[in-house]
Amino acid sequence: MIEAAERDGKLKPGGTIIEPTSGNTGIGIALYAVRKGYKCIFVMTDKASVERIRYLKALNAEIIIVSSAAKPSSPEYYYNTALRLSQELPGAIMLNQYENPANPLAHYQGTGPEIWDATEGKITHFVCGLGTGGTISGTAKFLKEKNPGIRVIGADPVGSSIKTYFETGRLVEALPYLVEGVGQERIPGNLHLEYVDEILNISDKESFIIARRLAREEGIFCGGSSGMNVAGALRVARNAPSDSIIVTIICDTGERYLTKHHSDEWLREKQFLEPDRITLGMALEFKRRMGKELIFAAPEQNIGEALKLMEEKDISQLPVIENGASIGSLRDSVLMSMALDNRNALEKSIRSIMESSFPVLQEHESVAHAIPHLKKVSAILVEEYGRIIGLLTRYDVLEYL
Repeated sequence: MIEAAERDGKLKPGGTIIEPTSGNTGIGIALYAVRKGYKCIFVMTDKASVERIRYLKALNAEIIIVSSAAKPSSPEYYYNTALRLSQELPGAIMLNQYENPANPLAHYQGTGPEIWDATEGKITHFVCGLGTGGTISGTAKFLKEKNPGIRVIGADPVGSSIKTYFETGRLVEALPYLVEGVGQERIPGNLHLEYVDEILNISDKESFIIARRLAREEGIFCGGSSGMNVAGALRVARNAPSDSIIVTIICDTGERYLTKHHSDEWLREKQFLEPDRITLGMALEFKRRMGKELIFAAPEQNIGEALKLMEEKDISQLPVIENGASIGSLRDSVLMSMALDNRNALEKSIRSIMESSFPVLQEHESVAHAIPHLKKVSAILVEEYGRIIGLLTRYDVLEYL
């Protein structure tokens, strides 16, 4: 797109490129602009990850953030904002990846032939996200020219307007979704749906879970839109003939989403985290952030000291820990009963009267593993590499969940 603008005389030395972007095309533009001496201004929505914004700023780009809730008819819509700035600022142009024919042409000349050659012409299905339309349209046009029987399947986030438009011709209002860089509230000029055979809706949760599985199971560290593409490809594969060659695209790197779907805490906040990924360590870290640290007694202390500690901290039970390991437990009701029966009992050592230890579970274990224990006892201890690092009560776990 930059080279086309240079050839047409629209982009001159020292000029300014203004572009509405979710981040990845912006990064490509910014990298090229650094080499060519162009200034960049990118208009992004508040859905953009912190990592991508910082990446672009590190490349000396200027970033304008607008609300993702703005409608296409609003002046605050990110596309409209970029268009206005490109018209107002001297020497500025908007490459307009949504309408610029150089976008799909790059994929017609590059991505399509690459896939055709890599599969020796045996590709049967192509699954791709629908964003600007450039990748799917340019690639599909080339592949269909080679073999009209190749199935082209678009992957679209639940909430995007494209699938409904594709199937009914009606452009409905988009609903919020979290996957970045794909889906639309409008139909871009570069999205040539005549080359698309089917569109699948993929939820945010499925996209993020697949992206995380790709990292853990395949060593492919990618973004949410890549997870969406692979989720679509897997769905196609379930019903495709066994000799099918299904191709999809990994769009970007997961390093741009470390504070989003590659963060357990972010996923838990969005209620997308897989249940087996909710660990005791996560629940314990939440408790620590609430200012609640591990409180314990040493076996050499006496009952009086233990009762005083319980009163000061307003707790009813204490683990007894020695050299980082749990060796017993105390309950205030038992200690008070001893003190009432015999005042001298306050001087007794904790080691001589402590009860059995709370159950000890590992930091990496799922919270689900703690539930059977917490049905029987009021608390569990969390251990990390042989060292007790915290205590979780039923209430602590329930509050975290």
